[in-house]
Formats: sequence, structure tokens, C-alpha cells
Amino acid sequence: MAITGLNHVVLYVRDAEATAAFYTGLLGFTRVEAYRVFPGAVFLRAPGSTNDHDLALFTIGEEAHPSFAGRGSVGMYHVAWEVDTLGDLEEYGRRLSEAGALVGASDHGVTRSLYAHDPDGLEFEVVWVVPAALITDADFARTAPLRLAADIDRFGRDTIGGIGVSRPA
Repeated sequence: MAITGLNHVVLYVRDAEATAAFYTGLLGFTRVEAYRVFPGAVFLRAPGSTNDHDLALFTIGEEAHPSFAGRGSVGMYHVAWEVDTLGDLEEYGRRLSEAGALVGASDHGVTRSLYAHDPDGLEFEVVWVVPAALITDADFARTAPLRLAADIDRFGRDTIGGIGVSRPA
């Protein structure tokens, strides 16, 4: 018996329509129209996904308090959305930065990550996973500033990530 992947994420947000506009406009998610029967909810599919939905957003109203997960309450810190290439990561970084949503970027050795906040301040990660065949001993157990241009020089802009780590070879 094994967990084989993450099927979907459900978020309670102030305004599902505004949050959906963020995820569709910046990250390329698309609306799943079959779920329009749920008032105040929006269901989204990630680009390239074959899932019926990857993200469900439920409106709870403008009076909702911000999340204090990790800063005074328990709760989920973030979800990570995986991309295929460093070129994809670079493009998402540009989009998120222009929108004022980008809050961090890290080299975690075996991954390269961007961190951003959605309209409700909920954090998410956009991550590229270094293919197993390209990982060296120096890549394990570290966190360093992201040097995307150097990583593109090292691994290539179009190298498909995750092979042998998060995807079968």
C-alpha cells in the first residue's frame, strides 16, 4: 500500500472568484465548469493535469481572519506545485514578481523553489525537481539563495525535472 501523489488541495478563501482569477491569470489554472453547481466555490485544474480538479476554492467572506499557521496556530504552511523545466520556473518567477506575489526563492539542493502569496496571503511554492541523474553529493540537505541563471547554465533551460525522483525514469 502506498500514497502515489497529491490529488487536490482545498482552500477556504475570502473570495473564491478573486482567488481563482489569481491562479488562472498567473499560474495558468483553468476552471472546471462541471462544478459550478456549488455556490461560492470554484474548482480549478492545473496546466497539464489530467485530474478532474487540482484546487478547490470555497468562499467564506471578507470578514475572514488571516491564516496564522506556523505563527501562533497549527495549520498547513504551503502546497508545492511542480513545473517541468527551469524555463517554466523562470517564467512563473517573472509573472509572480510582476504581480507583487513573489515572497522568496531558494535552492534546496535537489529542488529549486519560488514562494508566493495568493490574494489571501496563503503561501504556495512553485518547484523544479533536479533529475536524479544530475544530483551530486553537494546537492543534499542545504538551503541557499536561488541562482536561477546559474542553474539554467548548469542544467539547461528545457531539461525536464523530477526524473528518477518524483517521476519514474
